[in-house]
Amino acid sequence: MSSAVIADTISVAPKKQSLLSKQALAGLSGIFIAAMMSGLNNRVGSLALVDLRGVMGASVDDASWISTAYTMGELIAMPFAAWFAITFSVRRFHLSMVSLCAVIAVILPFIQNLDLLIGLRFIQGVSSGALIPILMMAALKFLPLSIRLHGLALYAMTATFAPNLAIWITGYWTDGLSDWRWVYWQVIPLCIIAGSLVGWGLPKEEIKFARFKQGNWLGMILGVSALLLISLALEQGGRLDWFNSPLITSALLLGVVFMALYLFTEFTHKTPFIQPQLLARRNLSIGSLILTFLLVVLMSGSMLPASYLGAIQGYRTMQIAPIGLMIALPQLILGSLVALLLYQKWIDARKVLSVGLLFIALACFSAISINEIWNGDQFIVAQMLQAIGQPMAVVSILFLMTSVLDPSEGPYFSGVINTFRVFGSLIGSASVGQLLTLRSRFHSEMLLEHAALVEHSLSNALPSALLPSVVAKQSLILSIADAYLVLGILALLLIPLALMMVYVPAPNTNQP
Repeated sequence: MSSAVIADTISVAPKKQSLLSKQALAGLSGIFIAAMMSGLNNRVGSLALVDLRGVMGASVDDASWISTAYTMGELIAMPFAAWFAITFSVRRFHLSMVSLCAVIAVILPFIQNLDLLIGLRFIQGVSSGALIPILMMAALKFLPLSIRLHGLALYAMTATFAPNLAIWITGYWTDGLSDWRWVYWQVIPLCIIAGSLVGWGLPKEEIKFARFKQGNWLGMILGVSALLLISLALEQGGRLDWFNSPLITSALLLGVVFMALYLFTEFTHKTPFIQPQLLARRNLSIGSLILTFLLVVLMSGSMLPASYLGAIQGYRTMQIAPIGLMIALPQLILGSLVALLLYQKWIDARKVLSVGLLFIALACFSAISINEIWNGDQFIVAQMLQAIGQPMAVVSILFLMTSVLDPSEGPYFSGVINTFRVFGSLIGSASVGQLLTLRSRFHSEMLLEHAALVEHSLSNALPSALLPSVVAKQSLILSIADAYLVLGILALLLIPLALMMVYVPAPNTNQP
């Protein structure tokens, strides 16, 4: 779609602006709260895995499947949630998923069987994962242009606010309140609030039974199988040594094959769950690529500081929490400020996106000098740069992508963008974890080799008993510095891609 067509599409509008009723705003607020709850449920569960493993008496390998099961369930729901929401009605489907999530949360702390716990977390992942695409769909379908960018800013907070706030919440449950059960129970109040708002705010609609005859059910079977296998491989690959594991190799191979078959059925079906053809538009294809790698880069603001402070300084989760809050709390204001900026006629969203990426890159480069004396205070500059750069990048990329969509295409694209969103987080966690492993191994070998060369030339040589722990500590620090460098370079490489996107003028706020 050319920039001229986009400009015409956005600028042609009636003079009067339709306003949302109080009930509609309440319903949308409930959808937003449920989406945030979903993000927190995933992240808090992963961060508290060590404590949950201790309660269950499970091994590291066995307990890792608790987090994997939730992620697998979340991912398979993403592409299909919008279709089911339209078929059953947004109100009915949303209330069903929120209720299922809350009911499972009530009973999870009382489950002693690990296999049953894993199964319930998988089902809860499905119910929670279905809630996030509805937020994107609702923002595109119901919000007038005068506030739509603020709706996208709220959606962006599921990627910038929730993951960083989750560190503090996890620390409060496990270290502050010292009651691990709230890791699961925390979603119950949010589910009640979200369900009440949605139940009151959204209209009752009939079930569209005719749509069931039109669904691409073969494609759904293939798509679900593909997403299950790929997410399993990405989640468990680091633990099982990737392609040295027959399970990981087979899962990735079959997952890619099933995914290709699924996309083929979606291309050829009359009523697909998603529309892969949308990715032929430049802003959607380039934007999806940028969004995926951007979520990889965002590991520099959460995963790397937490890894350093936990492993090197021995911080508990509650002590690491301020690092996450430095990014999370500013999002409550900065997201809307970026939205206001994008409403200005003289602003080019591609340049705002590029500046955001530059801030994130600078944040990474500012932490390259990390060493063994760093503590939480030394991360302030990097985290503040992240706090500024993340909303500029995420809100801008969402604006550039959604502006080339017709409102009727919103439900199709919400599944696509959320699938990329989850894949980006999975790829980020897996790739950064693997990078740390490989670089730590490399630095460990180099340090041991150097220690062997200088051992007899130093009068105050380090006792051999302490050498392994010192080398392990230093190699991890060096590997984290390497990861910051790689992610900073990756952020810079995304800037040319951002400038290649089609220019989109600021929205015409007179259009309903």
